[in-house]
Amino acid sequence: MTTAEDKPLMSFDKSVAALRENAKWIAGGANSNFRLNISPTPLVFTGGEGAYLHDVDGNALIDYYLGMGPMILGHKPQAVVDAVKAQIDIGILYAGQSAIEAEAAQLVCEMVPSAERMRFGSSGSEVDQAALRLARAATGRTKIIKFEGHYHGWFDNVLWSSSPTLDKAGPADAPTPVPGSKGQIASTADDLVILPWNDLDILRNRLAQGDIAGVIMEPAMCNQGSIHPAPGYLEGAREACTKAGTILIFDEVITGFRLAPGGAQQRFGVTPDLSTFGKAIANGFPVAAIAGRADIMDLFANGVLHGGSYNGQPVAMAATVATLRSLTPKAFDDMAVEGQRLMNGFREIFAREGVTASVEGFGQVFHVALGLDRPAKNYRDLARMNRAGYVALTTELLYRGVRALERGAWFLSTAHDAAVIDTTIDAMAGSVRALKAKGVL
Repeated sequence: MTTAEDKPLMSFDKSVAALRENAKWIAGGANSNFRLNISPTPLVFTGGEGAYLHDVDGNALIDYYLGMGPMILGHKPQAVVDAVKAQIDIGILYAGQSAIEAEAAQLVCEMVPSAERMRFGSSGSEVDQAALRLARAATGRTKIIKFEGHYHGWFDNVLWSSSPTLDKAGPADAPTPVPGSKGQIASTADDLVILPWNDLDILRNRLAQGDIAGVIMEPAMCNQGSIHPAPGYLEGAREACTKAGTILIFDEVITGFRLAPGGAQQRFGVTPDLSTFGKAIANGFPVAAIAGRADIMDLFANGVLHGGSYNGQPVAMAATVATLRSLTPKAFDDMAVEGQRLMNGFREIFAREGVTASVEGFGQVFHVALGLDRPAKNYRDLARMNRAGYVALTTELLYRGVRALERGAWFLSTAHDAAVIDTTIDAMAGSVRALKAKGVL
């Protein structure tokens, strides 16, 4: 029987060469910083199908990046391909409305508990900005609460304390705002309040001051880890925001249409005032959405500006309709079963090999944190994981044909069937043994 150790390790030399060539025209060789500085090298791809990606070196890689979350149906799902091809024959962009746009909007409103009204955008960063603008317009206040470790896009006014080093983060109960980029305008933090997530008393006390326009949070902390909300936390946040006259915003760019057909708000039974979506909504097409209470959303037609040349673009809307119609209860159940089996397989490997690790989250998206002996409750817990060891692990996995995010997240799709999961568990077992033998783990 061939094992993971017996298979020849993959080479990525052509990706290295292609990236160097691309850098002559593309800054850094990639069009997003989140695709850079990956060990052993950022990859260049030629295509994908199902659960697999194919790179310029001829490797077939089981993909757990899944476009960093969007590819919930896997690569090149036939229903999406057919819908997009059909729409291209009809029309691409109108600077006006279309029937397919209305169909997609109706599906979002039917699936998402908070969606009395909605609008489409093109990126999660963009619709998060729209949500903050609505919260300020609806309340007449300016201050926004965001939480340490949560990510709401790359714009100056929210790129604070998303992944700060602990030596700069300040007190745990009153974090110091830490910018996420050079060139960021410091004054954009003046109307931002950074709090630790999953601490209801701290949130209640701050809201009681009566000056907060909106609270924005990932309802399950999936950008950094896959951390569940503490029992009663979302319910308490909902109650406290209502009492304070503050708009509660769920950033469901990752969790939306992934944890359940109606996102984390459906899964946990807590309805925010506004929600933002992206990634899984259109299986790889550049679609995002903002949805929520009709009285707030209708401010877009009464003085609050929201625009975009590509909002509701018909080809992307065709992909949205095909994707959302494919997200049946069975699809979520199947992903949950295989995801839980993968998580349990990893736990067994780490326990057998004597590697301290926490494997937590959901069947559709979970997180692996080396060095943690218990589930993380917030960013500070998660920041203590063995990141260097984990990068070594994802590097070893890549050489064995499994592509996993270096930050610890594992995304599943409906294409990750039992055979794919078995192959992944085999690769993880071989990788952990190899790194143990080298003294890395």
